[in-house]
Amino acid sequence: MIRDTLKAAQIEAMKTKAMEKLAAIRLINSELQNKDIEMRGQEIADDDAHITAVLQKMVKQRRESAEMYRKGGAEDRALTEEAEIAVIETFLPAQMSDEEAEAALRAIIADTGAEGMKDMGRVMGEVRARHGATIEPAKASAIAKRVLAG
Repeated sequence: MIRDTLKAAQIEAMKTKAMEKLAAIRLINSELQNKDIEMRGQEIADDDAHITAVLQKMVKQRRESAEMYRKGGAEDRALTEEAEIAVIETFLPAQMSDEEAEAALRAIIADTGAEGMKDMGRVMGEVRARHGATIEPAKASAIAKRVLAG
């Protein structure tokens, strides 16, 4: 369970006084608590999948923020965002390499018979079903667009 791993990491960060890691873990816990409140009353079939989706969203937000900070000349803030990404990614399942992701997407495109951009939704749905936590959605989308376009 990812929640158990988060709890253990938080305790370890407190003991070792790793303040940056502790702050990032607290951000994760806060985001998870907000999502749990939002989902109250709805049944969550797979808690780890739910948490993984939240973590992937957090990584995406921080990558966008780091890019914006760099464009704005705030390198220190960009580095802070990237440090948070590093902590968040430790709780995500291992991600596929670019080559593995492309091979998986080519197989999905072949299996679904997708022929163009009009089939993008069907391809992405199948990506989520087969490889939800192991391929970052933005990466999968970029690869699918490239493969379907030509």
